[in-house]
Amino acid sequence: MPVVRGCNLPDDLLYDVDNHIWYKELGDGTVRMGMTQVATALAGQLVAYTPKKVGRAVQAGKSCATIESGKWVGPAKTAADGEIVAVNDGLVAQPNTANADPYGAGWLLILKPEKWDDVKAKLTPGTAVAAPYEAKMAADGFAGCGG
Repeated sequence: MPVVRGCNLPDDLLYDVDNHIWYKELGDGTVRMGMTQVATALAGQLVAYTPKKVGRAVQAGKSCATIESGKWVGPAKTAADGEIVAVNDGLVAQPNTANADPYGAGWLLILKPEKWDDVKAKLTPGTAVAAPYEAKMAADGFAGCGG
């Protein structure tokens, strides 16, 4: 697994580095998405997660959920057009789950994406994510995910 500045980036995922979002293909035409450890470190302890409703259509580059921490409120942006087929109700109840386990229990939602092959071609595979993430952290002046 790549580790960049103390941030874990599992190599079995696909990444939208600019928006700090990961994707995992579920094998049934859907993808699970969540925030990277970098996103949760930047935001700090999450206090609210407000996803769009199941069945809602979302557009690439637009919000599919609102994330709130003590120092930040903003959108989780999807890289694909599609329909939300599931949301993580556990994360609604305990938003800081994403801080503790961003790649497991802290996932955001499951999306049925349109034109996934086109979107996937624009995402960075985990095996190649270290250099782009290092460059993004350097450009953003982010020291890393240290304790």
